[in-house]
Amino acid sequence: MTQEIHPHTELGYVKLKVSNLKRSISFYRDVIGFQLLKQDDKTAEFTADGKHPLLVIEEIPNAVVLPERAAAGLYHYAILLPNRKELGLALKNLLRHGIDIGQGDHLVSEALYLSDPDHNGIEIYRDRPREGWKRDDQGNYVMGTEPVDIAGLLEEAGDQEWQGLPPETKIGHVHFHVRDLHQAKEFYHSVLGFGIAGDYRYMSALFVSAGGYHHHIGLNLWAGHQAPFAPPEACGMAYYTVVLPDRAELENILHRLESSGHRPEEKDDAWFVKDPASGVGIRLTMK
Repeated sequence: MTQEIHPHTELGYVKLKVSNLKRSISFYRDVIGFQLLKQDDKTAEFTADGKHPLLVIEEIPNAVVLPERAAAGLYHYAILLPNRKELGLALKNLLRHGIDIGQGDHLVSEALYLSDPDHNGIEIYRDRPREGWKRDDQGNYVMGTEPVDIAGLLEEAGDQEWQGLPPETKIGHVHFHVRDLHQAKEFYHSVLGFGIAGDYRYMSALFVSAGGYHHHIGLNLWAGHQAPFAPPEACGMAYYTVVLPDRAELENILHRLESSGHRPEEKDDAWFVKDPASGVGIRLTMK
């Protein structure tokens, strides 16, 4: 029987590889709305509350920008806003900058989609109240891709000026192209213990989560079965952070990884392991 991951597990900051640090700093500050927390010659950290990092970017030498769906790896990472008004304000700023925006009303949430200058996918979204989320007979969350009420979002924002990301902003979920969905399910569900939030076989996708969330991690085959891993010099996600509630749960996860043949490595007060299906790193830490 699969041992479930602690329901209070959350996501922490993500780290991206970029080709031009200066350009990416401007984008993430002025277009997305992060505050610059720290910077050196090759890296920058961003925050929404002025204290805790949510995004780290690193300029890598001889960076390669891959075409969309060319490899396993990042599909998008998702910035969760606390309410609909903030999503409307974010939309106003994206429109002011002339950003090409995709959108989707997923029933459990409303989402805007875009890419950074290196084609790293970004979702900016807000959740609907959890009591309104529905599951089907198989226990999967009922989700869709309906048009977002753009006019309603802008009306919600009103005449208020955009002030960047609010302090309550979080990394809500991450979504990856994987080489094999069965391998991904084995790793995320059977080993790490994330619950199945949506087994959407008709669309070659699997959503998993902790604590009954609609998804903390999305997994799909849209780059193709057995898609190649991205090369080290490719822009994309270096790693994302899984935050466990206490040391006991962290040690429990590390034990399950080691028992299943994975070898987490300790570095800078955290543990790192690679997702075998996407090639993306996972940083394991505790609150």
